[in-house]
Amino acid sequence: MIGTTIEWYDFYLYATAAALVFKPLFFPNVSSTAGTLATFATYAAGFGARPVGAIISGHLGDRIGRKAVLVGALLLMGATTTAIGLLPTYAQAGLVAPALLATLRVLQGLAVGAEWGGAALLSVEHAPCGQRGWYGSFTQLGSPAGMLLATGVFYLVRSLSGEQAFLDGLWRIPFLLSVVLVVIGLLIRLRLTDAQIFDRLRERDEVARLPVVEVLRTQPRNVVLTTGLRLSQIGLFVLLTTYSLTYIQDELGKDTQVGLVAVLIASALGLISTPLWSWLSDRVGRRPLYLFGAVGGPVALTLFFLAVHSGSEVAIVAAIVFGVNVLHDAMYGPQAAWFAELFDTRVRYSGTSLGYHIGAVLSGGFAPLIAAALLVAGGGQPWLIVAYFVVLSALTALAAVAARETYRDDLGEAR
Repeated sequence: MIGTTIEWYDFYLYATAAALVFKPLFFPNVSSTAGTLATFATYAAGFGARPVGAIISGHLGDRIGRKAVLVGALLLMGATTTAIGLLPTYAQAGLVAPALLATLRVLQGLAVGAEWGGAALLSVEHAPCGQRGWYGSFTQLGSPAGMLLATGVFYLVRSLSGEQAFLDGLWRIPFLLSVVLVVIGLLIRLRLTDAQIFDRLRERDEVARLPVVEVLRTQPRNVVLTTGLRLSQIGLFVLLTTYSLTYIQDELGKDTQVGLVAVLIASALGLISTPLWSWLSDRVGRRPLYLFGAVGGPVALTLFFLAVHSGSEVAIVAAIVFGVNVLHDAMYGPQAAWFAELFDTRVRYSGTSLGYHIGAVLSGGFAPLIAAALLVAGGGQPWLIVAYFVVLSALTALAAVAARETYRDDLGEAR
């Protein structure tokens, strides 16, 4: 959980900065709309790299073990995030600055592409039967904890420094703090061990020679289904925690902090709601909770836009908390267990990582960019965004219906 929190801190820190400060720093000489689109394009680039990271880490993780890949992912993410904090801005380096920013975002995507699968498998493969949802929730807790840490540090530095000083250079502080966090994460990760279920495969020399090829040949259906299960979940999260920050500022003014406050509250509550939904999935199954979250997602997004248009800060916070902690977390909480349970041990790292990160690219990576474009196409009204999200939710609901219910299955070494 601590290692994953640090990884997500780094990844979400970029998302927060992309929504609030990168536009004037790296894309100053374009219109406001073009700057927003360019900023979210670099954000999407990180998601685009995640399947590549998943392929590389899946191959290594299914062959040499989960722990070694996790250590490498943490080192890459920490180095990349620190480098972002040292970047020159457009005013200092011209077009080189946004080019370097996009490059480092791609490297972040490679790192996070390696992270989730290994962390989820270490949690779930160590879990007793009947408690895999609960054990898997500790990997999932890294997301709200990382978001809370990233948003909290960002909010604190911005509030204490003032807007101008923050833009002048103090925005770098949250990125440079990654160095300290990575050292803490490494001290923990180096103490981890792979689960016995994987060690037995390795001792018998039964690990897959080409695990990515094998999972696509033998279990392509589960790769497609896990990809579908990600669409509504990650799309809802990104729209409510990243795109929302830009939308709220555009509607209520640049000085408003209600978006950051709402994300902070939702992230803090996620430390409770995520394990709660995970624990519940061990008792009633993964599918019912997933369907609840997928079907309710469009309602939450509609309520968010109505809340912003009302101008009520209380309503905005309530809408984001409802969408994230009630509907999103109902899907995200059981996810680590359900994805791991769908694949054989020989190819589990590759299978879970591919589905997880391909879904992230197709939905989460492009969601802010698509939302910004649909807002323009809709004449400034957000209802095309809601319609787009209805499609994502329908696809996720179909995947949940089609996927095998696994909460009572023996994890096993092969299925």
